[in-house]
Amino acid sequence: MSRLTRSWTRRLVVAAAILSLTGLALARAPSVSASPVSASSARSGDLHVTKECSQYTGMADSFCTITSSNLPAITVGSRIVYLQAAGATAVDSDVILVVAPGDFALGHVVLNRLTHRGVITFSGGTGKFTWFHARIVVTRDLSTAFGWFWNGDYRFSPGEETKES
Repeated sequence: MSRLTRSWTRRLVVAAAILSLTGLALARAPSVSASPVSASSARSGDLHVTKECSQYTGMADSFCTITSSNLPAITVGSRIVYLQAAGATAVDSDVILVVAPGDFALGHVVLNRLTHRGVITFSGGTGKFTWFHARIVVTRDLSTAFGWFWNGDYRFSPGEETKES
């Protein structure tokens, strides 16, 4: 299969997965505010998020839940859904950060399951995440059974590169 055909096939698969997972995640999610990013919100800066992964099974379509965020666009209760199953020693998966109907970000994570360190990158999405870009270092919160930290930087505008973490 040509590279172009694989690219379009992947986009169609991701789009179908997004639509089905958004409905699934939102049907199960607690009610969260879907307020848009306001003009007074920072358009770029440092990002600090915590998540808990008691629902994450390592299988495709499992998820973790956001428990805190310094970015108002990423609300508590949002879900990060993993599209591919984890391997024995690594997670290498496309992800969808589902915040509300029509508001989600698309990304990819590579995580070493032995060292509990990795990187997640986001590049666009829909709704308030249309121009969202982030590069985040992922680390395990060893003080809890299922906790994880995201620390990195983000921006909400096209054309700029995120700084290296």
